Order: sequence, then structure tokens, then C-alpha cells
Amino acid sequence: MNELLPLMPTFLTGVLLGGFFFGGLWWTVQKGLASANPALWFMGSFLIRTAITVTGFYLVAAGSWQKLLSCLLGFIILRFIITRFTRLPITNPKPINEESHHAP
Repeated sequence: MNELLPLMPTFLTGVLLGGFFFGGLWWTVQKGLASANPALWFMGSFLIRTAITVTGFYLVAAGSWQKLLSCLLGFIILRFIITRFTRLPITNPKPINEESHHAP
């Protein structure tokens, strides 16, 4: 347990980076789909989110693979949390047509 305690700040930084990256992605999709120029939104957001996230990983890791792994774990955990909360509910899915899966 004492070995994991020094990695807690890097884990929490990974959670913050994940919140920034995936929260920013969700926000970009909302804004980009309603925009007249969605390519600018998506490309600009991707470049900004990636640059900040990679820089954050680099600064947090400080040459230690343990810190990098801890930060990545927080990032991935938050990815699953945000994916779960931003998922649209499935309403009345279409039935699968058995005949459509056959080759002509």
C-alpha cells in the first residue's frame, strides 16, 4: 500500500486529463454537428486536446514508467465513466432481417 500512495497524484492527474480529453470530445461533437463548418471544429479540437493531453502525460511521467502507467490508468478509467454517462439510450432497435445477411 505504501508503494501506491506516491502514485495517487499521477493517477488523479490522469483522471483530470481524461476528463479534459473525453469531455472536450463530447462537447466538440455537440458543437460540431450543429456547426456550418464541422471539420474545423473536429480538427481543431483534436489538435488542441491531443497536444494538451500528451504534454500532460509527458510532464507527469517525468521519466518514470510507473508514473506514466498510473496516469494512463486514471485516463482510461475516466474514459469508461464518460462513455457510460454520455451514451444515448437505445429506443426501439430495428429487428435483424435474417435474409439480409446472405450473399446474392
